[in-house]
Amino acid sequence: MDSEPQLFLDTSVLFAAVWSESGGSRLILKLGEAGAVSLWVGPTVLQEAEAVLERKSPESRPHMALLLDRAQVQVGPEAEDQAMVLARSAVDYVPDAQVLAEALEIGVKYFVSLDRKHLVDNPRMESLPVTVGTPGDFLDWYRQHLVDGESVQHEIPGG
Repeated sequence: MDSEPQLFLDTSVLFAAVWSESGGSRLILKLGEAGAVSLWVGPTVLQEAEAVLERKSPESRPHMALLLDRAQVQVGPEAEDQAMVLARSAVDYVPDAQVLAEALEIGVKYFVSLDRKHLVDNPRMESLPVTVGTPGDFLDWYRQHLVDGESVQHEIPGG
């Protein structure tokens, strides 16, 4: 396992990174590009992102591919049944549960999403072995560890 924090990016974060050069989602990709964090997505996230971009903004597909490549985003495996059962214990909405299961399958410590309804503000997520937050939440945690002079290699709280 890599020593830098491992983050799983939700589809919403990928879109935000494509649309905004200055937002938190893009900053997380820049941290990946610098090798400061290890970024992951699952097959479902890639399929969702491709499908939506194909429908709404096909000209953005090469831009997203370039951003993911530069940020050294890795693609994890499809989720096994056990990860899906655990994800469904916290998330009722099946598409989000599938994405969460892929994050659990990889074993990342932080799941970054902009979906407050099903993921970020879902109190049942606290029972899972992964911290869920927005790009801003993760960046606040990351900055705090840099300011404190601590290694960001420590466990992410709640993870």
